Amino acid sequence: KEEDFEIIDKKQLPDTAELRNEEKAKPEEARWSAPILSLARKASENLALSYGSALKSASLVGLVSKPGSSDSPAKTSTRSHTMEERANLMNMMKLSIKILIQSALSLGRTLDSDFPPLQQFFVVLEHCLKHGLKVKKTFIGQNKSFFGPLELVEKLCPEASDIATSVKNLPELKTAVGRGRAWLYLALMQKKLADYLKVLLDHKHLLSEFYEPDALMMEEEGAVIVGLLVGLNVIDANLCLKGEDLDSQVGVIDFSLYLKETQESDGKLDGGITAVLDQKHYVEELNRHLSCTVADLQNKIDCLEKTNSKLQEELAAATDRIGSLQEEQQQLKQQNELIRERSEKSVEVTKEDTKVELDTYKQSRQGLDEMYSDVWKQLKEEKKIRLELEKELELQIGMKTEMEIAMKLLEKDTHEKQDTLVALRQQLEEVKAINLQMFHKSQNAECSLQQKTEAISSFEGKTNEMMSSMKQMEERLQQAEKARQAAEERCNKIKQELAGRLDSCRQQMAQLDSKCSTLEKELKSEKEQRQTLQKELHQEKDATTLLKTELQQMEGLKKELRKLQDEKQQLKKVREEQEQALQEMGLHLSQSKLKMEDIKEVNKALKGHTWLKDDEATYCKQCKKEFSISRRKHHCRNCGDIFCNTCSSNELALPSYPKPVRVCDNCHMLLLQQCSSNSS
Repeated sequence: KEEDFEIIDKKQLPDTAELRNEEKAKPEEARWSAPILSLARKASENLALSYGSALKSASLVGLVSKPGSSDSPAKTSTRSHTMEERANLMNMMKLSIKILIQSALSLGRTLDSDFPPLQQFFVVLEHCLKHGLKVKKTFIGQNKSFFGPLELVEKLCPEASDIATSVKNLPELKTAVGRGRAWLYLALMQKKLADYLKVLLDHKHLLSEFYEPDALMMEEEGAVIVGLLVGLNVIDANLCLKGEDLDSQVGVIDFSLYLKETQESDGKLDGGITAVLDQKHYVEELNRHLSCTVADLQNKIDCLEKTNSKLQEELAAATDRIGSLQEEQQQLKQQNELIRERSEKSVEVTKEDTKVELDTYKQSRQGLDEMYSDVWKQLKEEKKIRLELEKELELQIGMKTEMEIAMKLLEKDTHEKQDTLVALRQQLEEVKAINLQMFHKSQNAECSLQQKTEAISSFEGKTNEMMSSMKQMEERLQQAEKARQAAEERCNKIKQELAGRLDSCRQQMAQLDSKCSTLEKELKSEKEQRQTLQKELHQEKDATTLLKTELQQMEGLKKELRKLQDEKQQLKKVREEQEQALQEMGLHLSQSKLKMEDIKEVNKALKGHTWLKDDEATYCKQCKKEFSISRRKHHCRNCGDIFCNTCSSNELALPSYPKPVRVCDNCHMLLLQQCSSNSS
């Protein structure tokens, strides 16, 4: 099968003797280009020899697979041929990349598809990718194209999917060679050609399906070529795929581009190189001095920022502490007022309760004293009556028989009176139960001193119950007195009717004794009630002592409030001093920032901005639009950032570039202002 590249005859290439004579005729200033010419010469000689025997050794390289023979010299000759081919292709790749970069930098503009060094670069790269390709047999025939390995990049690197889809969607491309060339054009425009080929070389087990083991892409020369392709990221290429016939192009290497040199260009290049080197050394020294000053100023700014941040933190902490103290002060004031109100109310209520209880106690005591005196008088009178009756008994012993009949009648009366006594005993037990309930309620009142409002209502209820119980006791006493009076009347009637009824008198005496015992019991119960009231008074006294302690605590809280107010005033003074110090620090910082901005502007003007990498920028810095195949990346030669074509359409002459170069809109305005200020 015929190859799709042509071989130049040796007659078209210049002889080595002629080249040596030309070198001797050239001046010494042009001797710096001798290494380039020697490399080109070696490459041309090697390529002429290797391409002359390429057709003969095609079957040995991998197109025809022969069985293992015993001719070892044939194998060694094929290996030597493949090694020479790899070396020649690598040298030609170095020359093409070097000349392409030099010509692009000298022009200072974007490269089109008609640019000859760019065309030769693609031809050499195509030869490198075709070296050692395996032939794949299909139903149509044999196929040998370098687009097969390039399709693997889409699987290994998802960023290359846009290139693959755009290449497949082009209707003008009908062959695999044309698609491979279009893929290389788009990768160069994206400035990721070296990255994509590096991904391929990292997966050589996949490349072994397409290349022979001795191919250029499978050896170390492939890695060297990928490293050389990194330098092409400096170049901006604008290649139009529409209208170009990429399928039918013939890849021919033109050696005339690498061998043309004149004395004028050598002299100009020498002079330009010396001037550029001098400028470079001067700028490097200035950059060193400026970097030292910038580093010192940055250290100072860092120190000032640290101190400022510390002061701000301290100020924030102080303000927070002041706010918290103020809130605590307000809360304490509110609590103090609430405690005062509660204590005053509780004191007033307790005073009123104690007064009411004392009045009731005095009244009950007076009534009990009167009752006791009346009962004591009645006992004395009854004792006198008893003596008189005993005298009468001595006289009326004879009338005992008559009294028996009257005794039966009296027994009925005694039974009735015993029933009344049982009822009275039940009433006394109820009174005792009420007293016990009062005692338990008083204990509960001790536990509920904290809820004083509820305790007041309970005390009022208790007092009402006590009053009602006292009234009931008085009514019962009145009833008892009435019963006693009725009994006396009956006794008088019996005495008048039955003068000698001694047994009835004894029974009446026994009844009186029982009444006395009941009255004594009632007196004991009253004493117990008095003791309970005294206990309640003691409890009220304890409550008053507690209130006094609370008042003392309130005085202590007032002292603490005064101390907090003093601390607040001291903190206010500290805050004012810190605010003054911060204002002074802010003035110093503003002055230092202004100085830093001036120094940064001078440093930018002298040193220049950092050159932003293509991988780091995904959208235009000015219009914020994302880059694509139609919207391409362009470097600003002043600031080094990446912009689109519309935002970097201006051109100006810079100190580092003799010709007008691409500049963004912001740098264009700044440079024009600097030029106007310098001229004024």
